[in-house]
Amino acid sequence: MSENKDPHVAHTSETTAATEGVKFVYDFTEGNKDLKDLLGGKGANLAEMTNLGLPVPPGFTITTEACKTYLGSGAEPAELRDEVSAHLDALEKKMGKKLGQADDPLLVSVRSGAKFSMPGMMDTVLNIGLSDKSVTGLAKQSGDDRFAWDSYRRLIQMFGKTVLGVDGDLFEDALEAAKKAKKVAVDTDLEAADLKKLVTKFKKIVKAEAGRDFPQDPREQMDLAIRSVFESWNTDRAKLYRRQERIPHDLGTAVNVCSMVFGNLGPDSGTGVAFTRDPASGHQGVYGDYLQNAQGEDVVAGIRNTVPLADLEQLDKKSYDQLMQIMETLETHYKDLCDIEFTIERGQLWMLQTRVGKRTAGAAFRIATQLVDQGLIDEAEALQRVNGAQLAQLMFPRFDADSKVQQLGRGIAASPGAAVGKAVFDSYTAIKWSRSGEKVILIRRETNPDDLDGMIAAEGILTSRGGKTSHAAVVARGMGKTCVCGAEELEVDTKRRCLTAPGGIVVEEGDVVSIDGSTGKVYLGEVPVVPSPVVEYFEGRMHAGAEDADELVAAVHRIMAYADRVRRLRVRANADNAEDALRARRFGAQGIGLCRTEHMFLGERREMVERLILADADGEREDALKELLPLQKRDFVELFEAMDGLPVTIRLLDPPLHEFLPDITELSVRVALAESRKDANENDLRLLQAVHRLHEQNPMLGLRGVRLGLVIPGLFTMQVRAIAEAAAERKKAKGDPRAEIMIPLVGTVQELEIVREEAEQVIAEVIESTGVELKLALGTMIELPRAALTADQIAEAAEFFSFGTNDLTQTVWGFSRDDVEASFFTAYLEKGIFGVSPFETIDKDGVGKLVKDAVKAGRATRPDLKLGVCGEHGGDPESVHFFHEVGLDYVSCSPFRIPVARLEAGRAASHSAGSDHR
Repeated sequence: MSENKDPHVAHTSETTAATEGVKFVYDFTEGNKDLKDLLGGKGANLAEMTNLGLPVPPGFTITTEACKTYLGSGAEPAELRDEVSAHLDALEKKMGKKLGQADDPLLVSVRSGAKFSMPGMMDTVLNIGLSDKSVTGLAKQSGDDRFAWDSYRRLIQMFGKTVLGVDGDLFEDALEAAKKAKKVAVDTDLEAADLKKLVTKFKKIVKAEAGRDFPQDPREQMDLAIRSVFESWNTDRAKLYRRQERIPHDLGTAVNVCSMVFGNLGPDSGTGVAFTRDPASGHQGVYGDYLQNAQGEDVVAGIRNTVPLADLEQLDKKSYDQLMQIMETLETHYKDLCDIEFTIERGQLWMLQTRVGKRTAGAAFRIATQLVDQGLIDEAEALQRVNGAQLAQLMFPRFDADSKVQQLGRGIAASPGAAVGKAVFDSYTAIKWSRSGEKVILIRRETNPDDLDGMIAAEGILTSRGGKTSHAAVVARGMGKTCVCGAEELEVDTKRRCLTAPGGIVVEEGDVVSIDGSTGKVYLGEVPVVPSPVVEYFEGRMHAGAEDADELVAAVHRIMAYADRVRRLRVRANADNAEDALRARRFGAQGIGLCRTEHMFLGERREMVERLILADADGEREDALKELLPLQKRDFVELFEAMDGLPVTIRLLDPPLHEFLPDITELSVRVALAESRKDANENDLRLLQAVHRLHEQNPMLGLRGVRLGLVIPGLFTMQVRAIAEAAAERKKAKGDPRAEIMIPLVGTVQELEIVREEAEQVIAEVIESTGVELKLALGTMIELPRAALTADQIAEAAEFFSFGTNDLTQTVWGFSRDDVEASFFTAYLEKGIFGVSPFETIDKDGVGKLVKDAVKAGRATRPDLKLGVCGEHGGDPESVHFFHEVGLDYVSCSPFRIPVARLEAGRAASHSAGSDHR
């Protein structure tokens, strides 16, 4: 690379030894689309388009391995400079000109390109090779002074900001001042003389802010830009984006060096972004944005408003027809929606990038089924093209079209959803208010990568500039965030922190607005919402809402039907009452995997449980149990009726004790005040003594679960009797109850054996008294590390295991979910200690290893052992795949997550089958 004294460039002997014999640079003619790990997505696809014979400007790609070496050692690989020189020499010969030569300069772009698309998160520098000498050569060669000086000012501006770390606002302010002095609105109205003055101003800014002159050596420009792209992999915004999108941090980025083609050579030139299908809806047609007399960054930055891609047919019919043919070629070749960047240079079309495009959740389902119908992919592949997170998005409510609302304006529907929140006009405020519990809508003229934090914090994003290919739109779609772009009639003033709509309506910061990412409409105030048509479908009823709802529902139905056919994992629900059970059944639940009986004792029954726990005499305890028995029986009868013919796993009482005891502080104060008045209540005194006796410093690890059942005689047997009698009653009514009794918080087989023996005795008594034959399975939750480690022993007394991964995660990590999520999880996520909360996605290396080992040990003892999971992980897409891999029989989750779990269970099975086939 460059020969300066920077210690980061010093080549160490360790670097040389580690990289000897490794190839670090590939010409575009050498790669292909399957080399994304090495060449990044952009480089691999540029190579693929080159192989297809499409018009791609010549260039080469520096591999991700070079980036990883640089980031790991602080030095480029020793061989890299020579490899770059060799490929640059070949490029110069192919183009017939030298990089930055004075008379007719070769100019190149240096662009990042990671394996996974990270729009706007890393560095790009265009027009490298321009200098005080070569700018006059470019002007002469192009016959256009304005173009040459415009290209030079762009280089200094981009290089200064991305490579030298100069505040970009300084360049923007200088550009605005130049337009103001000339009394023009857009930069294309500045003439060559104006731009020449601007170049001088920009160079002074660089000198003042960076402490050095803008480099005039074209090779130094290129080397510094390459290093800057490497370093941009670890910028805060790039790391934040990777955490948000769960992209691994150790991939590194490739660097693409491509000969420049120019869209800013006049009205017969331009640049654009195109999609082979609408990324917002999935519908086929001509979608994209085009900007005459512009370079690519102008389109994605949203600084100038584009025209629809269809307008290109009138502006340049030849290029339009060629582009349509290329788009068809690429979609057929990639068998998916393609996102394409192109430039037209004086009537010559050039392809600058293609990739499988980001799309909204609805578009993902529609496109997957469309491609099946076109014969491009099969159903198994269609299932892999969608995911549970997208399905969950489709189940969110949407705005009620019939409500009386005040529309402020309308923009481009960039990313669907119904978002309501307080208007904020910068990312800092969005983050601050969001952390205080406020829902916010981030409003900007246009977003840039520095706004990523605010975009994540906001419910939705609204911009007055840009189109479907702007930064805001692309990033929002990737995150599944509601977004409306290019609402031109709305005047956004970020300095005054307000938005002005037609008619003089002013929205101040803090005012509530609603944005509809499906229609592009923006409303004042909070708009009511109605259920999603997809939820209506799952519940067996349809809503005559959006005109394309039936089409979307049909696509969801087809993919869900295939997922259900191929999945091995069954999906049950966590449900505690008949209402939840019936909804879960409509959503496709194949039983109940967790009925938490403690939830049946809240409200008016709480006092009964309190009396039971605090009872110090057998008579009091027996009276309390007799009161609870018929109530419990009725609960279970209703549950069995709702889930007739399907398994219902009922967990015996498992409350942390403090949930059913009076608050010790309040009770102490009450007693103390009564004593001071000398009218103390004897019952309160007795109650306080009992609460003191049972008070625990850490209730989550105290007297709960099986421990409570063993310490309080009759508690578990009352529940078992209620279950058995309810099952017998349902059987007499010609029902088909399939009860499974689950003992919680078992840590040793001896606990389970004692409870099991008592339960079997009660069940036998009910069979004898009712004359109804009952077969009730008895099993346990595996939620303590010791239970997982001794699963072979516990399986001797259990017919099934259900992994309680919420508690297992707490006890394995040694922290309380209620406390740590608020106290330090944010810091752990920001520092990269967690890629995602272990309560959200299962920790495969720790908690997951215990689950995997317990599965193996349990089935070694009892081959027919039924295995499931009932923690929150049962509805998490990534965790469902893990549970499939380790051999569980079912997952259980909240009713709303059941469709997600069904879909992901199908994807897991389909993926495994595909892997086995391969």
